[in-house]
Amino acid sequence: MVLKKKPSEPWPTITGEYEVGNPESPVAVCTCGSHLHNADLIKAGAALAGPCKTENIGIEKMVANVISNPNIRFVLITGMEVKGHITGQAIEAFTQSGIDKEGRIIGAKGAIPFIQNLTPESIERWRNQVQAVMMINTEDMGAITAKIKELISKDPGALDVEPMTIEIKEGGAEEEAGGLKPMAAEVVEVRSRMRGIEATVINTGLLNKLQAGIYVGKIEGIALGMTMVLILFGIILRVAGGR
Repeated sequence: MVLKKKPSEPWPTITGEYEVGNPESPVAVCTCGSHLHNADLIKAGAALAGPCKTENIGIEKMVANVISNPNIRFVLITGMEVKGHITGQAIEAFTQSGIDKEGRIIGAKGAIPFIQNLTPESIERWRNQVQAVMMINTEDMGAITAKIKELISKDPGALDVEPMTIEIKEGGAEEEAGGLKPMAAEVVEVRSRMRGIEATVINTGLLNKLQAGIYVGKIEGIALGMTMVLILFGIILRVAGGR
């Protein structure tokens, strides 16, 4: 009999578009941009099943619900990828590599993959607790439910730790004891766009320098060519005069 732990009370801790199943199941299912029949995924044995559409606050909420239940050891990422956000790939990258010093998910390809509301401890807990199982761009319910049952058969047991609870208050609420202050996705997007603009400005400056160098080189080349022509012309006149 594998180890099972009691999840937080209440559990899940964050509300969302998901169905809740057996809290002792080792599998949570993320359907990304697809709205599948979650009840069937729960019936197959999943602890949680629902979409995750954004590569920032969406991932943060999912992390909060999973690490508050040490029994969950697999996150099955399926459904259709979310255009622009590329959430499924971001979850995989987050699980494998975490975030950099600026909060960006290392290796994520989405538009705004910035994590602002998770502590280093909660990120480390997620990465130690779960394995991301990729079935992205799959909506075949038969294949998905079969994978859920397969993962349940491989249940390693709960991570031997107490549930970690993270309170994420939306709407810019101030940080409270045990809570975190979220950064709106729009602010993160502005930062991302500013970073892009800065890179564009730098690249434009380098291009202008290159073009200026080419222009100066052309002018110098023309001047040198004219000088050589005049010298040759002078030599020819001198030779002709000597005759």
